[in-house]
Amino acid sequence: MGKMYDTREPAKRAFLVTIYEKNEKSDVSLQNELASLCHTLELEITGEEAVHIREYTARFGMGIGKAAEIAEKVKAIHADCVIFGNILNPPRQRNWEELTGVSVMDRQELIVRIFAERAQSREAKLQVELARLEYSLPRLQHKYIDLSRQRGGRYGTKGSGETKSETDRRIVEQRIRKLKEDLDQVRKMRETQRKMRRRQSVPVCALVGYTNAGKSSLLNALTNADVFVEDKLFATLDATTRKLSIDEKTILITDTVGFIRNLPHALVNAFHSTLEEAALADLLIHVLDASDANIDRYYETTLSVLRELSAEAIPIITVLNKTDCLSLEVLADLQRRYPDALSISTTVGSGINVLKSFLIGSLC
Repeated sequence: MGKMYDTREPAKRAFLVTIYEKNEKSDVSLQNELASLCHTLELEITGEEAVHIREYTARFGMGIGKAAEIAEKVKAIHADCVIFGNILNPPRQRNWEELTGVSVMDRQELIVRIFAERAQSREAKLQVELARLEYSLPRLQHKYIDLSRQRGGRYGTKGSGETKSETDRRIVEQRIRKLKEDLDQVRKMRETQRKMRRRQSVPVCALVGYTNAGKSSLLNALTNADVFVEDKLFATLDATTRKLSIDEKTILITDTVGFIRNLPHALVNAFHSTLEEAALADLLIHVLDASDANIDRYYETTLSVLRELSAEAIPIITVLNKTDCLSLEVLADLQRRYPDALSISTTVGSGINVLKSFLIGSLC
């Protein structure tokens, strides 16, 4: 029997950089979130650097000496890319690529790439492509790293982001216009569906919350659905609606895309029709991961996004999920801090029937 060989490409090696202003404190949760985004794209993290600015140059966003030091570390560990937890403008991104000799991405591009990998429906694919092109248009000289193993070659291989010519710029601009026209048609179809639901007088409840808080798992637990669930950021991009029926009373439950701090505006705009599901619901279920140490920060992030969507006036039920992972002392502390929240666990099923009864009583 012939020898077996593993033909899979090794994971791309990433070096992470987070820049803090002179008097700004380090934010471990922000650095951990950046690492989680990298793991979602199956990148191997080979080094990290938290930089507190003492000297500043517009070219690199830090002192030239520190930038050179980072570049040497990147070359020493043979990293394939450098990923910044901060947003980089196009000139600075190109400067870093010239200095390091590898692809450089910021947090915004990382999120766009995750969305590109996860898009399944036609609407989500249109939205992601629009966000990608709007992001890449001012960065046409950007050195795109090939992540085709993770994304099936859909993004960043040999596309518009690799040319400087005005001809390709016009092609990108034309494609953006076409995508916006296609999305307008999708939004009209979605609005037609909403009008039909309103005529039937069926109340709608939307699940909102930070990415990976357990919204899709809760939708499955409430409605016996089989929505895809994965322990990674942004496992859900499409708004999925299922029926919850009890004693001849029906509610529509909609799962929405997860929120995240500083969600790139290109994605906010592109996913406007999907996010509208939250803005137009009769009731919101704010799902919190009770086992996450950053629960308070994520709570505020979700409320901030809801304000951006003009959805802050919609009644909200707060749900503490994953309580099976907590000690009694920690759970008691959370219940004191969130006195109106319902405690549940989609894993073991605790609290689900209480939540169902609460929904029926509130909306029917």
